[in-house]
Amino acid sequence: MDAIDEKLILALQENGRASTAQLARLVDRSRTSVQSRIERLERQGVIVGYGVRLAPEHGLGAVRAHVMIKVGPKETRTVAAALGAIPQVRVLHSVSGDADLIAVAATGSVAEMDQVIDTIGALDGVERTTSSIILSTKFER
Repeated sequence: MDAIDEKLILALQENGRASTAQLARLVDRSRTSVQSRIERLERQGVIVGYGVRLAPEHGLGAVRAHVMIKVGPKETRTVAAALGAIPQVRVLHSVSGDADLIAVAATGSVAEMDQVIDTIGALDGVERTTSSIILSTKFER
């Protein structure tokens, strides 16, 4: 991956619906070259899909939280699989520090978020959780 690929990926992250012509102008390459690069990045598994980002106040994820999870010894794989079965858990990160995992959960209400956090805390292998409700997003790239 070179600097042109990186610029192309940044542009697609900003606007996944940008036309090949728009992308070509942004990276100063021909449309054919840009299309070939995108196809190569997809084949290589660098680009794995395209999606829609909704404003936090719209859709199913009006209430979002970061749930920091401390896991028992050798329980990470089991806990990660159980978290994957909870549809409100949208992202799961393995991290260093006091927590072993950080889950990003999204629900339609505070009451539902309370239930999701309780469900996470009750999973086998979870020692404790610490949660932070996201009040606002200042920017997202």
